[in-house]
Amino acid sequence: MTQTLRIDFVSDIACPWCVIGLGSLLKALDTMKGEVEAEIRFWPFELNPDMPPEGENAGEHVARKYGSTRERSDAVREAIREHGAALGFTFNYGPDSRIWNTFDAHRLLAWALPQGKQLALKQALFKSNFTDQRPTGDVEALVEAAREAGLDPDQARDVLVSGAFADEVRAEEEHWRRNGVQAVPSVIFNRRWLIQGGQPPDVFAQAIRDILSGAAREA
Repeated sequence: MTQTLRIDFVSDIACPWCVIGLGSLLKALDTMKGEVEAEIRFWPFELNPDMPPEGENAGEHVARKYGSTRERSDAVREAIREHGAALGFTFNYGPDSRIWNTFDAHRLLAWALPQGKQLALKQALFKSNFTDQRPTGDVEALVEAAREAGLDPDQARDVLVSGAFADEVRAEEEHWRRNGVQAVPSVIFNRRWLIQGGQPPDVFAQAIRDILSGAAREA
């Protein structure tokens, strides 16, 4: 018998491990067809809420924020590329890659929720940012991502220009921080169990099976 599962996926468009976490989760769910029917909802978390419109060079940002050396950053990027490739996703990092403000992308995702298009939009936004290297705060890049996700591009542009869903996004960000989310991806199952980070598919699959069977235990 197929069981239903609610999954709340708290993440940021600027987070490469969120790409990997989502890809692994979807791969796990694909291996469990007939066992589980999952409803995935995406919620906002900004890693860099104060990022200016012009963005910042990714390498310089990591060095400044985390104190990482160039060698360490290059090694992490290579690991991210390999994880992404294993999941069918391409990270096109380069010396000129930048990190941008992601607030508008989160507004667009809030708009997509009642239309049932969040997953498609999330994937299009990840591709736009990490594969195509387009700014996550650029209206035309966001509109194109909405189009790729099967959403109305004119309505998407209206949302972005009007500032709609800004209050909703800020409220949701505060909600998750108030409930202890300090890192992403944070994946919450049935509003009760939490897995963090870009875990491999088998970790997600085993956790889901434990939850559905009643074997999962709270920490």
